[in-house]
Amino acid sequence: MKLHRAIFACVLTALAMHCQAASLTFKIVAFNDFHGNLRSPGSFRANANNPLVAAGGVDYLAAYVAAAKAVNANTVVVSAGDLIGASPLVSALFHDEGTIETMNRLGLEFNAVGNHEFDEGRDELLRMQTGGCHPIDTANTCKGRAVGTPVPFEGAKFKFLAANVIDQVSGKTLFPAYGVKQFGEVRVAFIGLTLTETPGIVAPTGVAGLRFEDEATTINALLPQLRAQGVAVIVVLMHQGGVQSTSTATDINQCASADGGNALDTSDSSVHFRNIIGKLDDAVDLVLSAHTHAAYNCMLPNKLGRKIPVISASAFGRVVTDVDITVDTATHQMASIHAVNKVVDRSNTSVTPNAAIERIVDGYDGLTASMARTVLGTISAPLTNEEDEAGNMPAGALIADSQFLATQPPASGKAEVAFMNPGGVRNPGFTTGPFPHDVSYGEAFAVQPFGNSLTTLSLSNRVIKDVLEQQFAGCMGQTVQRILLSSWQLKYQWDGSLPACGKVKNVVLNGETLVDNCGMVRDATARHRVTVNYFLSTGGDGFTVFKRGTEQLGGVQDLDALTAYLAAFKKPQPAYDQTVPLLALPRVTKVNTGACAR
Repeated sequence: MKLHRAIFACVLTALAMHCQAASLTFKIVAFNDFHGNLRSPGSFRANANNPLVAAGGVDYLAAYVAAAKAVNANTVVVSAGDLIGASPLVSALFHDEGTIETMNRLGLEFNAVGNHEFDEGRDELLRMQTGGCHPIDTANTCKGRAVGTPVPFEGAKFKFLAANVIDQVSGKTLFPAYGVKQFGEVRVAFIGLTLTETPGIVAPTGVAGLRFEDEATTINALLPQLRAQGVAVIVVLMHQGGVQSTSTATDINQCASADGGNALDTSDSSVHFRNIIGKLDDAVDLVLSAHTHAAYNCMLPNKLGRKIPVISASAFGRVVTDVDITVDTATHQMASIHAVNKVVDRSNTSVTPNAAIERIVDGYDGLTASMARTVLGTISAPLTNEEDEAGNMPAGALIADSQFLATQPPASGKAEVAFMNPGGVRNPGFTTGPFPHDVSYGEAFAVQPFGNSLTTLSLSNRVIKDVLEQQFAGCMGQTVQRILLSSWQLKYQWDGSLPACGKVKNVVLNGETLVDNCGMVRDATARHRVTVNYFLSTGGDGFTVFKRGTEQLGGVQDLDALTAYLAAFKKPQPAYDQTVPLLALPRVTKVNTGACAR
């Protein structure tokens, strides 16, 4: 009888329109690599044909979330990691509590942990979830009375996800492997995970006792369990990603490759990322990616060759990914999916910034204002964190020089040279104009936000050569090319035509040749005092050779070193100028001369 009534109703409906199977459309709003950017980090554009606009800021990010929910009440908000860590002063000074508080009010529901979630260690990350005041830094925690949030710190009302992060003692995941959101009869699963290489790019103490398992293997192992629960759509929040083939004004909704195709570029990160996607079971419907701070909207082949949407929303809250998914409620199969990246445009009059969130950010701003505005020194030209072909980086050279000078005195380490890791020079260097430009403490903090202590250690000529060789993928376990930034005392060449572990030649330190034109080490046991940050000294970024250092002496903070160095260029003193010959730029030269004939 019920069936006859349903058919009769369908026939009546068909008088005005075709009778269609029942369906439900829900929306996902996603972002990634927010890094505590509560305020707008600056201008951004969707592509070369669009103007630069002021973008980001958590108040406008919340407005774009609200606008999406106004279109479709069936909306879920997610993040693909690095929500916190490497943050500007307004968030980092207070251990990113303000970011968690504003994300609670924005409506975030799931965040896959990224590598930077571990910057302050697992216990601090667990506090981000559960709440409570910082156990040590009591001066910069639980500021709710000043900013209008609960005291003690409330913790995240959303769920951290970490499917591939395993506690080695319990054998359990540090956070839940996935979360499930239900819209009517439709169940949607979000699997959250971070890159397997995390232990190599954060301080080892931060991930002690944790195991990071393969991304694709972890995802595929969860799929039968999710299907058994009646999950209709499976979304992966993966803190791993690639980049498009061009970096300037790339269209945020393309997936450009050098050959004009749609497959991202041929960099190590993109190749590795595509390999992960290529191992995914066909049950995965969508991958929301991260880590590379890139924007792209791709269709990449999975294990069976079927192309699935793989998307990333740049970084710092400047872009959101808006996804509409329609599910056939009779078959519980996905009927369609459409995704688009949108710039979080602060000039967009059709959205209203979240006033309550803005008040919280204003409160934290007020607590940091005088410190953030303090002028440290003046620079004559932009100092970006972009590397040239050889690996030279303007902002990195400045930082390496500051770390050398801070540790040169005998009592501070008696350093002869300093090395800085490129990944530790943050967004996007000292580029705010006009120039000459007075660098503020807030700007310096944004470039050096980690609070790393400096360590000076003794390395032999042989070990220094090995350190420089370990910059290249395939040498002593290094997975990607990472060119260290050295202070002005050291210059060398590397040969792109030679194999891994045999590229470095003509290494000269303070006029002394350590490695000759044929790559041979001179006086291999002679020792020199070398300064690095704590992260590098413990093998971070794959530089395990630094762990061979002896006679370690630490103490100076990286930001303190930079602050002291810039003070020498404070008005009325001349501005810092990298064209001065004393700075010996460039310090690294790439050649392609081949093996040395003997």
